[in-house]
Amino acid sequence: MEFCPTCANLLRYELPNMGRPARFFCPTCPYVCYMESKVKIKRKQRLIKKEIEPIISKDDLKNGPTTEATCPSCNHGKAAFQQLQTRSADEPMTTFYCCLNESCGRQWRED
Repeated sequence: MEFCPTCANLLRYELPNMGRPARFFCPTCPYVCYMESKVKIKRKQRLIKKEIEPIISKDDLKNGPTTEATCPSCNHGKAAFQQLQTRSADEPMTTFYCCLNESCGRQWRED
């Protein structure tokens, strides 16, 4: 992918036509970059994955409101919960639970 040095939009590629060489052009500004016929575009860039930051931390769940929900692991009867809209607005909210049993602490969700 090549980007316009003027406006930073994605450049489009146009095949050679009627004696004109192939070119990259910007659809929003007048920038044009003509290419020679024997040029090979080859660029490798290693992508570095960032560490995933949780949206809801364990402290947020444990200090949240509680309800009577049964843990699927230890069958403890109380859990802290938090609700988030994870899908489109016409879908129901997703409820995230955290078991309040100190030895368990399992997290699960209900869609």
